[in-house]
Amino acid sequence: MYVRMKKMIVYLICYLASFLTAIMGHYYFSGFFLIGAAVYLYVREFRRTGNCIHLRGIFSLAWVGGQGISCLKLSRLARDWSLMTWLCFLAAFLGFYFAYEFFERRGRNNYNSYAARWKGQKRWHDFRSCEEPVFVCAVAIAVVSLLCFAAEAVILGYVPFFLRGVPHAYSYFHITGVHYFTVSCVLVPALTVIFFHSNGGRDRLKTGILIGMDVIALLIPILCVSRFQLILAVALAVITYLMMDIHIDPLQMMAGAAGLFVVMVIVYVILTIARSHDVEYLNGIFEMKNSRMPIFITQPYMYIANNYDNFDCLVEALASGHSHSFGIRMLFPLWALTGLKFLFPQLTAFELFTTKEELTTVTLFYDAYYDFGIIGVVLLACALGALAFYLTDMVKHIRNPIGYLLYAQIAVYFGLSFFTTWFSNPATWFYLVLTGAAAVYVEWRR
Repeated sequence: MYVRMKKMIVYLICYLASFLTAIMGHYYFSGFFLIGAAVYLYVREFRRTGNCIHLRGIFSLAWVGGQGISCLKLSRLARDWSLMTWLCFLAAFLGFYFAYEFFERRGRNNYNSYAARWKGQKRWHDFRSCEEPVFVCAVAIAVVSLLCFAAEAVILGYVPFFLRGVPHAYSYFHITGVHYFTVSCVLVPALTVIFFHSNGGRDRLKTGILIGMDVIALLIPILCVSRFQLILAVALAVITYLMMDIHIDPLQMMAGAAGLFVVMVIVYVILTIARSHDVEYLNGIFEMKNSRMPIFITQPYMYIANNYDNFDCLVEALASGHSHSFGIRMLFPLWALTGLKFLFPQLTAFELFTTKEELTTVTLFYDAYYDFGIIGVVLLACALGALAFYLTDMVKHIRNPIGYLLYAQIAVYFGLSFFTTWFSNPATWFYLVLTGAAAVYVEWRR
């Protein structure tokens, strides 16, 4: 009890210090207080559970740390936040944290021995009956994704990777309904990880086929010049692997992570060039106070920091006379996936309030505030905290390995909570539905 309250006391002290130093214009101190709090919360959660991808730890690191980075205000686009913005960011974290805490205490679960559930056993022995259905799911998704990509390329008449001078080519590479299946390839590498843990590499033919499917699954985001889809595919595979096998040598894990990071940086740069986003173009948009700051620092900084400023833009806009959307924004997946947005365009006719037209990424709680204000933020945060507890509890006694893929998806969304409104994004729900369908199929076939 004392240890858990100590974490919250440290966070609240750091938050108050960040708020006060921001008011006084000491932005570096303001940012460092919250970044320090985020690292502290994550480390304490890791030490308590032994899980480096514990959902509450990931959310704490990403949400609080992202806010700290934004508090540094390294861009001219950054502004002093309103009091309501500060309260919303605080309410989002407290709602998530205490909802998780409530369900954990109610369930009387103790995660201090999180790693003990493996007891030295290889995880693939538990899922050998799932080899065939997981293989079928991976191949089916990869083939459908490839066919849909080919259809889009033929109908639209171009492939974004080979197009020059069009910075937003990927945004136009989209056929309604079809593109959801095209980008579903991001699930394939994670399914391959599950298959390897179930099969142990015994079937060389299926192993070779799945490697080919993985190449396709990674090639499609590259040809679409979608950096996020590529990162998502790799992240899902890595998190799924970590969840299924914690018997990893720390040095090997660090070496592998470093190698993967280098490869991803190289591919990211190539895709940035392919999208016609040169340094001059990006610097002109980001408006950094230090014009000599390297682009490899500027770009990730802006993809984190500006989203919190966009939230503040929304708060000010709604305070100045614009109306709340009362649930319509967060129901956008329903309007999109059912096609109702074409029959009733007013369902999606809401202005996006941002610091700059080109910078459209927002935080996880943007639509929740757009719908119901700070009440919406608290309700969504509590719901996500409950979800995090349920999934963390689920993996202790999981029987269907697709559950690890579900956990990995939510971990990515929490880890990128500063980036966009994941749970009012149709693609997110499409992935979740597809994952659910795969879980049902695996359970039926096993």
